[in-house]
Amino acid sequence: MLHGKVRSFLAIVAITLFATFPIFATAENNTKQKRDASVLSPLNLAILIQDDLVARVGNEIDVTKEFIRSLPRGSRVMVGYITTGTLQVRQPFTTDLDQAARSLRIPAASTSRAPFNPYVEVIEALRKFDGTWKEANAILLVSDGLDISRGFDSTSAGHTLDLERAIGEANKRNVAIYSFYAPSVGLTSHSRLAASYGQSSLNRLANDTGGKAFFQGATDFVTFDSYFQRFRQTLNEQYSRVS
Repeated sequence: MLHGKVRSFLAIVAITLFATFPIFATAENNTKQKRDASVLSPLNLAILIQDDLVARVGNEIDVTKEFIRSLPRGSRVMVGYITTGTLQVRQPFTTDLDQAARSLRIPAASTSRAPFNPYVEVIEALRKFDGTWKEANAILLVSDGLDISRGFDSTSAGHTLDLERAIGEANKRNVAIYSFYAPSVGLTSHSRLAASYGQSSLNRLANDTGGKAFFQGATDFVTFDSYFQRFRQTLNEQYSRVS
């Protein structure tokens, strides 16, 4: 009789624990989702957008503004456009996140704005970081990654002179570079090979500077929503001071 009561008691405990586990699991998932929905620690972030990217990139400006405004207090943001021969700084580094968000514009989506490569302007942007700042330093580069300044062949993918210089400058200044891939109106929207070369270069730039490159497909992108979700998660994993 006693053994029967013990078995019944153990059965009740097991059922209770089984029923409670989904609640714990759901609470844990909700906490993770909340953490991934926002960047937890302030950072100094330069957002660089290549000006000759396809017109659909203009549809992602609003989600980019939302990301900037969602950054924690104490963050600094710079907004610049990589265009022919120069870096057009629309907003120098500022802690006014709303002002930084409002400085974004739709890319020109024209071959007349095409740079020979984005990396010369990345180097220019890197020199605008202040070495006395205490927060983490990062660049978000929205680009096709293709460097045709010294030709276009298989030996140049991921190993061009300006790419090497950008990596060296970023490491010297302790700036991690992250990238969102999008095709330009030029070669990378028409050539799978060109897109592959560009992605290879972006991947090398990110890996060698402590950042990460985000792609959605072999030659194109769908939206920036998943990019930003993974970007936030990566930043929190690397820089969060919250346990």
